[in-house]
Amino acid sequence: MSLLPLFILSPLLMAVVWFDMRYMRIPNWFSLLAIGFFVSVAVIFQPADLWLRVLVAASVFGIGFAGYCFRLWGGGDVKFLSALMLFIPFTTLTIFGYVFSTALLLGIALVLGLRRVPTVAGHDWKAISGSNKFPMGLSIGMAGLAHPLIVMLLDAPLPG
Repeated sequence: MSLLPLFILSPLLMAVVWFDMRYMRIPNWFSLLAIGFFVSVAVIFQPADLWLRVLVAASVFGIGFAGYCFRLWGGGDVKFLSALMLFIPFTTLTIFGYVFSTALLLGIALVLGLRRVPTVAGHDWKAISGSNKFPMGLSIGMAGLAHPLIVMLLDAPLPG
């Protein structure tokens, strides 16, 4: 039940991926929409879990802001990742760390691979048109989409 809001957030996660690949930015209203949705479903969470989610999201925002100040991350990436952390149950935070790390590696490989394909590299999508920046929204979206599936797979009983 605690992962259901993350499933419902899937269309927004896909929009983040598409928008960041296309324009190399994540609009503020995507983050605001996610936060608004979280506020509307917050009543289904246990109070302790709710406050831990908010604490983790605030910590990610603080760390991300420092990264933004050093020009390591984009502002949209920081804001949306912080908003996404509100939907990650505290008990699955470690799993999300692994999923997000894997999504970062896959995202980098995918973008670099697409930039090497001549017919794709000439495309007008900013993420693959030769920019030296990385669209982190791709990895944020992939991690958000994969996380509930991975958690469900890990919770499933093993055959035999």
